[in-house]
Amino acid sequence: MKVVRVLDADTYSVQMVAGVATVRLVGVDAPEAGQPFGRQATDSVRARVLGKYVLVRAEGLDAYRRNLGQVKLQPVAFGPARAVALDSLLVVRGWAWAYAPGGAAPARAGQELLARNAGRGLWKCGTAEPIRPAIWRVYTKQEKLLHWGACAW
Repeated sequence: MKVVRVLDADTYSVQMVAGVATVRLVGVDAPEAGQPFGRQATDSVRARVLGKYVLVRAEGLDAYRRNLGQVKLQPVAFGPARAVALDSLLVVRGWAWAYAPGGAAPARAGQELLARNAGRGLWKCGTAEPIRPAIWRVYTKQEKLLHWGACAW
């Protein structure tokens, strides 16, 4: 399968034999498009995955009826190269939070801690705690303006 569109940092359209399907990554939550760091996270992921071949392991549907799945970038050459798990890549680069109902997987939680400590992506602003997308979606316009800080990607 090939990534033909990046809707946001954790949601992609992939070309399959039967047509195009939208896949939402499981295990991570990236900023919304209109949220601080949303555009930057999406642009960073787009540069890495658009037009690339991926392996998708389906994991069901979410509340919005999007396909949930694990997505891995296929290596470009045969040999010792291994597929890169996009959920881990997003968390390690600071482009997304580790997330899963009931708590993040221990490996991803550790990756998020490393990204936080290194000040990558979402964690670049130091002490300012970025707002998770689930909270951002319910904020009023005024609350969003209060959190649209001066910190730049």
